[in-house]
Amino acid sequence: MLKRFLLALGFLSRLAPARAADEADMRRLMFHLPLCGLVIGLAACAPALLGLFAGRPQIQAWTVVILSAYLTRGLHLDGLSDVMDGAGQHTDPARFWTIVKDSRAGTFGVVAVTLTLLGQWALDADILSRLPGWTDPLGRLWPLPWVFCFGRACGVCLGRAGRGLVRPGLGGLFLAGADTRAVTWALLLGLGPALLLAPLAALYAVLAALLLLTPLFRLARAVAGLNGDFLGASIMLGELAAAMGLVLAAAG
Repeated sequence: MLKRFLLALGFLSRLAPARAADEADMRRLMFHLPLCGLVIGLAACAPALLGLFAGRPQIQAWTVVILSAYLTRGLHLDGLSDVMDGAGQHTDPARFWTIVKDSRAGTFGVVAVTLTLLGQWALDADILSRLPGWTDPLGRLWPLPWVFCFGRACGVCLGRAGRGLVRPGLGGLFLAGADTRAVTWALLLGLGPALLLAPLAALYAVLAALLLLTPLFRLARAVAGLNGDFLGASIMLGELAAAMGLVLAAAG
């Protein structure tokens, strides 16, 4: 179990050595996606949560966004860019997948990544601005790392929903592991903390995730395929949904 977790962490981030894995192992890594998200989130948020640039939530949020992109090697942002480029130019399956495989970034991909990063920065800054008023130490520590965990739980759920659409390839092997056990663990880890500590935030996050991910799933069906790029896109959109949930709950 620990070996596969470290394999998944190395595949998804710089926090563990990247190692080659056989097909059998790749199909089991999806189970570890939410926990990897939690670890990545803790690492990306650590400077802000430890007080770096205290009292300046906009700068703290910027460090979270930068560290997230660095620690994940921009992997999920690249997936979002590829999918949005394909969707923005053509939804004919053959043309779509030709565009997705093109390593060049197009206008739609650049716009999507820019808006996502700006959204992350704005939402994280709002969350960080509220943390000093939370007297419970646990309450101050869990929200931002949970965003990363929730985002990857969304990726597992998308993989399960689109299990009949998975395309061959490395991402396909990863997605093939989105079985019932993986989804159950993803829901437990992705929703559990919020349900216990901020139920309204969990509700808003789920609603936001449905709003953002349903079009992504419909796109996968329209182009008859689901691959690692879709997984990356779902993770980024899931992170936005979780952050939206926290902000909406706090505002209410």
